[in-house]
Amino acid sequence: MRTTDEPEGFDGEASNTSMISGASSPYQPTTEPVHARNVLGGIRCDMEYLKSYFGILKVVEVVLSLIGFICIETIMMCSPCGGVYFFEFVSCSAFVVTGVLLLIFSLNLHTKVPHINWSLTDLVNTAASTFFFFLSSLVLSCINHNTGAEIAAVIFGFLVTGVYGINTFLAVRRWRLGNGCQGAAQTSEYIRARTASRGEMEARPELA
Repeated sequence: MRTTDEPEGFDGEASNTSMISGASSPYQPTTEPVHARNVLGGIRCDMEYLKSYFGILKVVEVVLSLIGFICIETIMMCSPCGGVYFFEFVSCSAFVVTGVLLLIFSLNLHTKVPHINWSLTDLVNTAASTFFFFLSSLVLSCINHNTGAEIAAVIFGFLVTGVYGINTFLAVRRWRLGNGCQGAAQTSEYIRARTASRGEMEARPELA
């Protein structure tokens, strides 16, 4: 009888010991929420951005770039064709790049990649599109055969140049304001750190 009771008591003590050690252990099993791993779970259409100045300008730029590209594509014969090809490349590139940025901003995808300076990226795109659209429209207006498609392409080219110019002005102002706020935050953080270190030195005069 004694031999059968001892293993049972030993097992009970072992189980109690394991329960106590498990309860007191700082390394407890944790569960991670499933939604935290879902990177694309926060995608939604940002209507506030589409209603803002930047959103409206982006939509107008995409539409005008597409219309200019369609107009230049309807030209079947040209000689010389340098101005036509240049305008075709600029309008197609601007349509694709601006369209991608419009999707990124309107779906809040830029918040998923915070390491990229999206304000500066938008500024570079709008400034480059303004310059190249103006240059290609100017070249096409000087070298053309006075066809309806070429005249329409030139008109829409100068229109989208003006829209990109307005967007560039607003993007520069937003970028400067962002840099100013960032610089002020860094300055205040530096002053706060200096004040804290100076207070620590005064509290501990034996370190001086």
